[in-house]
Amino acid sequence: MNKIALVTGGSRSIGRDIALSIAKNNNHVVITYNTSKDAAEVVVKEIEALGQQAIALQLDTSKVDNTQNFVHEFTKAIREKWNATHFDYQINNAGIGASINIADVTEDDFDKMMNVHFKSNFFLTQKLLPLLNNNGRVVNITSGATRSWVPGYAVYASAKSALDTFTKYLAMEVGSRGITVNSVSPGPIQTDFNGAIIRNTPALQDFVKKQNPLGRVGMANDIGGVVAFLCTDEARWINGQRIEVSGGMAL
Repeated sequence: MNKIALVTGGSRSIGRDIALSIAKNNNHVVITYNTSKDAAEVVVKEIEALGQQAIALQLDTSKVDNTQNFVHEFTKAIREKWNATHFDYQINNAGIGASINIADVTEDDFDKMMNVHFKSNFFLTQKLLPLLNNNGRVVNITSGATRSWVPGYAVYASAKSALDTFTKYLAMEVGSRGITVNSVSPGPIQTDFNGAIIRNTPALQDFVKKQNPLGRVGMANDIGGVVAFLCTDEARWINGQRIEVSGGMAL
């Protein structure tokens, strides 16, 4: 029987690869998008081409007040599509990028970054836990920037650090249900999230390559398979971990 995964921010980049990788393991997938509806529909078609089914729903994670309405829409969608009342895998991936020095950060910048990367994930997970099947999975996508200093990413990394901490506490609280909770922390990835910075800055690209034992910048398809593995029975004994997927960046 096919299981159901929710991948927030699944219309592009790492989220798209996660959604496709999970679908390849014979799972149905619900992806969310903020403004990229057309891109989301393309991903739905790509999943369907793999023999699975998919749904795309709109979700703006910068507006935490929308969370309860999204849960209602999600519940309605999986009931209508699959006659399901519960789901199996929650991947909190939606994110935004911004390189802002501490001296230039406004309260609006701070609040938006925290809402998108931490607060919305906290409350979306809280509200979806009653719908998550026992022995399910929660995977939070955090960042290698929580371990290595990245200029301009103080607020972003702080929010992701909070998500890493939330991962451990959640693992403790839902473990009795057989649910595992882990965070996956990508290193520098050349995507449309921050890829323009890397692609258009040869010096930065060279720096990243020199810091990495594998001698290259990461790509989106370096991440999805790891997340998909965590959503398998073989990964049932991996719990409460921060798994950095960076090629050994800055060892």
